[in-house]
Amino acid sequence: MQIIKVNTPEDGGNEGVRIISNALKNNRLNCLGLATGSTPITLYQAIIAQHINMQHVVSVNLDEYVGLSAKHPQSYHQFMQKKLFDKVNFKANYLPNGDATVIADEIKRYNDIIAKNPIDIQILGIGENGHIGFNEPGTSFDSKTHLVDLTANTIKANARFFENIADVPTQAITMGIQQIMAAKQIIMLAYGTKKAQAIANMIKGPIVENMPASILQNHKNVIVIADGAALSLL
Repeated sequence: MQIIKVNTPEDGGNEGVRIISNALKNNRLNCLGLATGSTPITLYQAIIAQHINMQHVVSVNLDEYVGLSAKHPQSYHQFMQKKLFDKVNFKANYLPNGDATVIADEIKRYNDIIAKNPIDIQILGIGENGHIGFNEPGTSFDSKTHLVDLTANTIKANARFFENIADVPTQAITMGIQQIMAAKQIIMLAYGTKKAQAIANMIKGPIVENMPASILQNHKNVIVIADGAALSLL
């Protein structure tokens, strides 16, 4: 596991783009796994600012809230549209449909998409409780795309994006840990002291399902891009 220490999230975004650009130049990027939330925003800003050409790249997102349509302002569809897709042209963009009538059918559809588009680089953030995607503590390391009940802490953490905490969805469809681990390369982004304990547990702690990110210790190509605050407990 390689650790790159940066001073700011903007520096982290530029480091991420450097890795992505290198993969593109060497024809090693056909499918890019994307994440949402505040952490990857500077990476997406850097992709836009540096005019990275993604026209031959397929993207697959980690997750989507259940119960929100693709047009809902707080859906991850809209987040990705505003933060990246409106300004960068990909070959195709895939996200789970959180508003699907039959969730089991949507899970099968998304599993099929991932199977047909092996992920070359997966972008990850990390939750304060160690979740990756919406794979909460206790999620099986063998999981594929599945429906998850969000924990109270995750709902609280996401409440800042909604007018009222009561508006935060309580379920999500998420890519499974097995599928994340199948990515050829993983870029983990983390900034701030609130992520320090999770980063320390991910890198130094035991590999246990109660700390989902700890499984990354078993991956052969993980790059952690983090600031000093996030790395402060190492």
